[in-house]
Amino acid sequence: MTSPTTPLVTLTRHGDIALLSIANPPVNALSQGVVDGLAAAIDAFEADRSYKALLVHGEGRTFVAGGDINSFDDPDFTAALYNGTLARIESQDRPVAAALHGTVLGGGLELALACHHRVSVPGTRFGLPEVKLGILPGSLGTQRLPRLIGPVMALDMIQSGNPIGDAAALKAGLIDEVQSGTPLEVGLAFTQALIARDAKPSRISERTVAMEGLPADFFEQALAQAVKTKPFYPSARNIVLAVKASTLPFAQGEAEEQRLFEALRISPQSQAMRHLFFAERAASKIPGLPKTVALRPVKSIGILGAGTMGGGIAMNFANVGLPVVLVETTQAALDRGLGLIRANYEASAAKGRMTAEQVTARMALLTGSLADSALAECDLVIEAVFENLALKKQVCARLGAVCKPGAIIATNTSTLDVDVLAAATGRPADVVGMHFFSPANVMRLLEVVRGAQTAPDVLATVMQLARTIKKVAVVSGVCYGFIGNRMAEVYMRQAEFLMMEGASPAQVDGAVEALGMAMGPCRMLDMAGIDVGAKTVIEYGKAGGLPPDPSYRALVQKMFELGRFGQKTGAGYYRYEGRKAVADSETVRLAAELAAAHGIAQRAGHFGTPAGQQEIVERLLYPLINEGAKILEEGIAYRPGDIDIVWTAGYGFPDHQGGPIWMADRIGLATLAERLAHCAEVRGNAFGYWTAAKLLTDLAAQGKRLSDWAPA
Repeated sequence: MTSPTTPLVTLTRHGDIALLSIANPPVNALSQGVVDGLAAAIDAFEADRSYKALLVHGEGRTFVAGGDINSFDDPDFTAALYNGTLARIESQDRPVAAALHGTVLGGGLELALACHHRVSVPGTRFGLPEVKLGILPGSLGTQRLPRLIGPVMALDMIQSGNPIGDAAALKAGLIDEVQSGTPLEVGLAFTQALIARDAKPSRISERTVAMEGLPADFFEQALAQAVKTKPFYPSARNIVLAVKASTLPFAQGEAEEQRLFEALRISPQSQAMRHLFFAERAASKIPGLPKTVALRPVKSIGILGAGTMGGGIAMNFANVGLPVVLVETTQAALDRGLGLIRANYEASAAKGRMTAEQVTARMALLTGSLADSALAECDLVIEAVFENLALKKQVCARLGAVCKPGAIIATNTSTLDVDVLAAATGRPADVVGMHFFSPANVMRLLEVVRGAQTAPDVLATVMQLARTIKKVAVVSGVCYGFIGNRMAEVYMRQAEFLMMEGASPAQVDGAVEALGMAMGPCRMLDMAGIDVGAKTVIEYGKAGGLPPDPSYRALVQKMFELGRFGQKTGAGYYRYEGRKAVADSETVRLAAELAAAHGIAQRAGHFGTPAGQQEIVERLLYPLINEGAKILEEGIAYRPGDIDIVWTAGYGFPDHQGGPIWMADRIGLATLAERLAHCAEVRGNAFGYWTAAKLLTDLAAQGKRLSDWAPA
């Protein structure tokens, strides 16, 4: 680790070579101190003509993995000093080489591109991921990369933000060589060879972009595609324009890149996405949980239930080399579950995402059994049976008896009381909620539910395990639905009331999809399964959690009775032709029938107007945000950003909106409170549906932001 007296950048002599070393652990990020250090090191190199070459090297586990994102919020932010230093590096009349290893990302790759020659060790990854923060590379990545590897590949790398490996980088000409050894040894040998052959500086800025073989309207086509496929992301458009500018003289392209970058840096979309970047990292920090807590060993996994959810959960662990025991009640169910897993893997292999050997290896990690005694030696056992409290209590009691001492017992419940299930095991300290989202092998989110008696080492172990299986983990306290589904219940409640008032599923979905939601509430529940949604409502009613409102979620319960389960049965809120959702008059008829039964006035024509669409947005999202404020008020979520991560990683909430809590501050808390009060007056508030959270009204009165709130 560096200390306040340890320089972040040093220049030392290795014979004829000046070694510029960057040491800013853990990832050598380009902080202001590093940028200042680079400029000072170049000053020293320029002043000493006895050096024959300069080698740029990153100490530790990586080269440079990007810039200091915190600095982007500084109103005085400028890339001028760094970009000027890169220009000085490139302008040197003696060879400048970069020794690359680990991750060479963002400003790190832009530093490497300013060097004349590049060598890497095997396993190095290269990329420009700025698009994932709603911006574009701001230190000449859009200008140098197309000149080096061509506009097609450069545009793909910058638009996707995805890194490439050393083999692809070598083939493209991004790097000159790949050599085995330590990065420093490889870099020094490479640089010495440059000196020996009297290699001349190779300046990318002096090259022209190779447009041969590309259509004359290549960039126009790319721009049209970006606008069509990414309408909510100004970065998609600006990236194309910046790469197009690489065909201009370098100085003109540089000016255009800076103009386009700055417009994105201050855009609300990028601010929202940067908020999520920091929120995701904060989510792993659990208040009161010491970093020194010893983790429980987890070398084997048991899963009770090999259905769609259980199979998807199993794949997460097999993917990282952990053996899994799957237990089912019948051979047919077990065979079906294992067959679905194999089919998923083989589909990935058919798309080139894995090899046949990898399919075989992962399937070999899965063992099926009809006896729950097969779980006895597992370090972590996850129950993934139907969402029924009585059944889950029975299963948890059995796991408490079967699992070995010290084993972690996890429930995949999406709504039920984890403390009740923990008590059923007889060993509640060993129990935690692990709420995976469907499809469990694809969705990034994992809600980790901390019970009243969950042991600190159990929580810490599961949070670390989430990182191992590449999940974004957010801790929730115990309540109905935890963070995500508690808020989703409010969302679905209003969707159903709107449909009973005459809004069509397409109008309901379209209103929020126009804001960037991946799918509206009707399409979402049709995909997840109306039977699943209805059962959670029914179970909540059994637990006494529903309001005394006979119209509450009446539509989903009616569809469940009729066997309209969504996509899986070909009919739900929509009718399905394959996977295509089409309007279904039966949904309209059912909603009208229920409206008449419950005395709900219909006003179908209203929802086709702009005012009607705005009402749909407000009635869906404002109560959802309000519920998030209640969750913070009650301490169910540790911080506002946790709620935003749950909804963007698990529910398709648009990242360019920053999540529901971040969106609340953009709308204005005073506006939210006023509109909730308006709905209470117009629609009635007998069941408290429109009662604003005290936290929301207090912060609104104080002129404060909800996303900045922290518990006292």
